[in-house]
Amino acid sequence: MKRLLLLCLLLMFGGQKSFACPHLCSCHGSRVDCSNRSLTSSLLPTSYPAGTTELCLNNNRLTTLPNGLLDDLTSLQSVYLHGNPWVCDCGILYLRAWLLRQSTNPTSHLGVNCSFPPGLRGRLVVYLTEQEVLESCHYWYCDLALASQVCLFVFVVVQAALLVAVIVFLRRFGKLSKEARRTTEESFTVGEGPRENEYTPLKDSSI
Repeated sequence: MKRLLLLCLLLMFGGQKSFACPHLCSCHGSRVDCSNRSLTSSLLPTSYPAGTTELCLNNNRLTTLPNGLLDDLTSLQSVYLHGNPWVCDCGILYLRAWLLRQSTNPTSHLGVNCSFPPGLRGRLVVYLTEQEVLESCHYWYCDLALASQVCLFVFVVVQAALLVAVIVFLRRFGKLSKEARRTTEESFTVGEGPRENEYTPLKDSSI
């Protein structure tokens, strides 16, 4: 019984949440306006009212859209995405695929241009080929791989230098130990010699 009650409460609150206006946005009927809020991709609301027909995300600082963000908005008719600095690397694949499915609403494509990388700057996202996007991804991964290799090389060099320093230190320490031991033995030998000579004249004088 308790589990059933808990399930009902979750469904109730979940249903209310799906119809709630997202934080940092304003809602007028089925229109959700999140424009001109300086929203980044990490600050972008992840859920919108189920009956949203018009969504304004324009003039923000969006570089990409989270995967699946617009898939559940089945009543959506218009989306405004212009005025954002879209980064056309691997993260743009979802937005590109979604725009390609909006053949009946070409206004969604307007102003959705790449800002990065430089080779794709100004290009419409919807007209990018998969090869162009994958090349930008490959370029990014190559930079990361190169940086990782450089870091690994520096790490190995530092470890080798430390190993050489330890070996040199141990050899010098061994030499110093031998020299100290030899000096100690010689000092004992020199110190014992005169003592034997001191007793000889005393024995002669007693005779």
